[in-house]
Amino acid sequence: MDGISDVAVGVKRGSDELSMYNSPNSGMSSISDGTSNGSDSKKLRVEEAPPSRVLHIRKLPNEASETEVIALGLPFGKVTNILTLKGKNQAFLEMGTEEAAITMVNYYTTVTPHVRNVPVFIQYSNHKELKTDAGNQRTQAVLQAVSAVQSGGSPSSDVQEALAAASSPVLRIIIDNMFYPVTLDVLQQIFSKFGTVMKIITFTKNNQFQALLQFSDPVNAQQAKLALDGQNIYNSCCTLRIDFSKLVNLNVKYNNDKSRDYTRPELPAGDGQPSIDPTVAAAFSKDSNSLLGKIPGALNPLSAAAAAAAAAGRVALAGQAGSSGVLLVSNLNEEMVTPQSLFTLFGVYGDVQRVKILYNKKDSALIQMSDANQAQLAMSHLNGQKMYGKIIRVTLSKHQTVALPRDGLDDQGLTKDYANSPLHRFKKPGSKNFQNIFPPSATLHLSNIPQDVSEEDLRLLFSNTGGTVKAFKFFQDRKMALIQMSTVEEATQGLIELHNYNMGGSQHLRVSFSKSTI
Repeated sequence: MDGISDVAVGVKRGSDELSMYNSPNSGMSSISDGTSNGSDSKKLRVEEAPPSRVLHIRKLPNEASETEVIALGLPFGKVTNILTLKGKNQAFLEMGTEEAAITMVNYYTTVTPHVRNVPVFIQYSNHKELKTDAGNQRTQAVLQAVSAVQSGGSPSSDVQEALAAASSPVLRIIIDNMFYPVTLDVLQQIFSKFGTVMKIITFTKNNQFQALLQFSDPVNAQQAKLALDGQNIYNSCCTLRIDFSKLVNLNVKYNNDKSRDYTRPELPAGDGQPSIDPTVAAAFSKDSNSLLGKIPGALNPLSAAAAAAAAAGRVALAGQAGSSGVLLVSNLNEEMVTPQSLFTLFGVYGDVQRVKILYNKKDSALIQMSDANQAQLAMSHLNGQKMYGKIIRVTLSKHQTVALPRDGLDDQGLTKDYANSPLHRFKKPGSKNFQNIFPPSATLHLSNIPQDVSEEDLRLLFSNTGGTVKAFKFFQDRKMALIQMSTVEEATQGLIELHNYNMGGSQHLRVSFSKSTI
């Protein structure tokens, strides 16, 4: 079995050399990041050990298997060793490279990893490699099965029997009542609560949005189908209809917004969207009588999944039915704030229609978004963030609209109407921008960069906004780049000042928050 021979597996006999992990403060303190959404609050992890390809995983549920621990690492690269400390609910996972481990830790800092629906904690280990005996045959078989499914190879016959008995790891998903765009990333967010999502292909068939989604383990596919079939992604719309696919392995050729192989980040984006393989199309039977709707005992409507999607900035939770699209923002820096700066910042999370800085209370403003969802999304991301040195407060307003000043009245430019602004990011339904909404971060994504603009030019431009540029990276085509400031506040300032900045000719710089780090 290629790719497996160099994986060593073992269960540690005694864990005396690992006793340092029993201390209560084992290098990871867990603090709430203040932007949590209800019960699905995310945790911010603070790593004290330097990066290492060995990762220390804590708080595993008692019944967690080696397969499930390995599955946490598989999307990020090759797993070369695993050591489980059963009595302590801990494990050590050794990745093939330090880069893979860093990518994994960065990802799970923004999306809390779950094993059997229990949140687990991942940090770098003080060990640089794992030394274990490789004689544990049962675990070897587990690794072989997982890796066989991962690499699309053919597992040995006994493994195949085990996989067949547990049905297919591939689900066919149809979405009814699709009033909001459902993206590949939303599906990944929701389904990854049940196990490692390895591949997704999305397409439209019979005028319906459909997807094929492959888990690393058929058991996860079963759990996801049981819990999610018939559920709504967002309040009273986007209903999931889930069935097992006849396929057992998906062949993804491109990584883009229509298809993704999380195990092969090096795949090209492809020119245009990839067409679906004829064999895949043939695997869809026309009948859909097995989509039974809600299964008794399934989850309540997808509050957790929707919260995960909202936390990743996909779409807001319509928690307050009938709430307006107007926000009240307070504790603003009244010396600095302008309607334009609020339009630009809140415009990251929706299309701002009107802004009114209050005449008698200039540290407060009303902001009218296109709808209540966008208002909720902006509130969940911007409440508690720093703008011009002050921590702003964002709440839903009781006003239904923002009134414009009566004709002939001068309100000193405190009210602005942006209804026809060409700068709205979300005008087009299903726009790619819906997939690229992230919380404020120190790293900014820049696009629409003219060919003749250098790294030096951009570094200078952003340091002139009053911050320090820590790192910079051009994408391959040089039309896009990542720039990292030293704080989130500096990045926010850079975005406010430089989004839509004229770079010469008719090219205007586009700036948004990024989920990546450099």
